[in-house]
Amino acid sequence: MATETKQEYNITIGLEVHAQLKTKSKLFCSCSTEFGKEPNANTCPVCMGYPGVLPVLNKQAVAYAITAGLALGCKIDLNSRFDRKQYFYPDLPKGYQISQFDNPICNHGKLSIGNKEVRILRIHMEEDAGKLVHAGAERLHGSDHSLVDLNRASTPLIEIVSEPDINSAEEAVTYVKELRKVLLYTEVCDGNMQEGSLRCDVNISLNKTGQPLGTRAEIKNVNSFRSISRAIEYEYKRQSQILDEGGKIVQETRLFEEGTGKTHSMRSKEEAHDYRYFPEPDLLPVTIEQKQVDDARQGLPELPQQKKTRYIEEFQVNEDTATTITDDLETAHFFEKVLSKGAKANKAANWIIGPIAAYLNENKKSLNETKLSAELLAEMLVLIEKGTISDNIAKNDIINELLENGSPVAKLIEDKGLAQITDTGAIEAIVQEVIDTNPKQVEQFKSGNDKIKGFFVGQVMKKTQGKAPPSLVNQLLGKLLK
Repeated sequence: MATETKQEYNITIGLEVHAQLKTKSKLFCSCSTEFGKEPNANTCPVCMGYPGVLPVLNKQAVAYAITAGLALGCKIDLNSRFDRKQYFYPDLPKGYQISQFDNPICNHGKLSIGNKEVRILRIHMEEDAGKLVHAGAERLHGSDHSLVDLNRASTPLIEIVSEPDINSAEEAVTYVKELRKVLLYTEVCDGNMQEGSLRCDVNISLNKTGQPLGTRAEIKNVNSFRSISRAIEYEYKRQSQILDEGGKIVQETRLFEEGTGKTHSMRSKEEAHDYRYFPEPDLLPVTIEQKQVDDARQGLPELPQQKKTRYIEEFQVNEDTATTITDDLETAHFFEKVLSKGAKANKAANWIIGPIAAYLNENKKSLNETKLSAELLAEMLVLIEKGTISDNIAKNDIINELLENGSPVAKLIEDKGLAQITDTGAIEAIVQEVIDTNPKQVEQFKSGNDKIKGFFVGQVMKKTQGKAPPSLVNQLLGKLLK
C-alpha cells in the first residue's frame, strides 16, 4: 500500500492449520488418497455425495488424530462426535461438510516456540472439500469457467486451532514450522505444503494497547511459510491504514494472491456466519477406549523439542546445531546412525550442517537422494580423527565422491594417494626447505609479524599437496623459525 501508517498497532494472530492425515483411504469411504491422479479418478458415490449413500468412519484417521493430540499436549475426548457444517460451494458435492463442532476429539493443548507457549484450543477431524480449477486465466477473477476435481473430497483432515497468542509474522511462521515438525515426527501427516497436505487460515486483528481486540479478518488457505509471512505483513499495512484514516475493519474472509503479495475480499462476515451445524445423523458418536489413548501415548516417538534437548545435553552440541539437525527428521536419523558407527558427535554435526548441507542446497537434493550412507561418513570421520587424511583433503577430494557415487573411502584414499604424510622427519625437511628459500619472510616473522606464519604453512601444504598434518606443520614451524 502506498501510504505509510502513522501509528503502531498491536497485532493479534490466531491460526487454523489443516493437516491431511496419512491414511491410504478417505475419511468415510475406501477411495484412495493418492496425490496426482487424473481428475475425479479417486471418487465413488460416497465422496461424490450421491443420494442415499452412507459414510463409514476410517479407524486409522481416528488413531492419527489421537496421536497428534497427545503430541501437542491435548486432552483426548473419549466421546466426540461428528456434525454437518452446511454451506454451498461447487467443490462440496453434498452441500455440507462432515466436521466436528462442539465435541472435538482433542482439546486444550500447547506448542512452544522459543521462550513462548502458544495455546491450542482444539483439534477436530473433518473431511476435505474438492478442488476448483479456474480455467481461462491465471487469476480467479479473470477465469471464464471453472472445473471441479473431487479427488480430494472426503480426504481426512485434522484442523488444529490455536488461541490468539501469536503477535508477529515471524512468530506465526515459527509456530507453523514447529507444528509441521511435530506432525512429521509422529508420521500422521507428510507436511507437503506444495501439494496442500498442510495449509492454514490466518486470523488477524489490530488494536491499540489498552483497547479491546479489533475486528478480525480471516485469510484462507495460505500454503507456504513465505506466504504466511507476506499475507500477515500486507494485512497489517492494510488494516492499520484503514484505522489511521478513521475507518472500520469489516469482518470478512480474504484470499492471499501469491503473485501480487496482496489479500482481497472473498466474502463478507459482518455477522457471524451461520453454518447451521447439527449432529451428523449417519454416524454414531466416536467412542474411544482409554486403553487406546494410553497405548498411543506410550507409542509416541521422541518429539522435536525432546530430541533437540537431548542432543544438547548428551552430545554437547550447541543449540543452533541441535536445532538445525532436528529440523529435519531424516537428518536427525542420519546423524544418530553416523554416531552409532563410531564418529564423534561435534565432528559429525559440523560436517552434516556444513559441507554436506552446502552440497544438498546447491544441488537441490535431500540426503536420501544422494549415495552417502551413514557408514561411509562415519568411516571418513574416523580416518580424519586418526590423522590418515586431513579435513581439507576430505572436503576437497572425498566428500563429493561419497555423495555422488558412494565410493568406498579407503579405496578413494588409496587410488588418489590422499593419505597424509606421517613421517615427521620428511615433513621437517620440507619445512626447513621452505624457511631456507624465503629469507625475507623469515625476517618479517622475526620482526614481530606473526601473521606471516600462515605464508609458511601455505608453502608447506603446497609442496606436500595438502598431505601434511596442519597441526604438525605449525608445530615444526614454531620450532624451526625460532
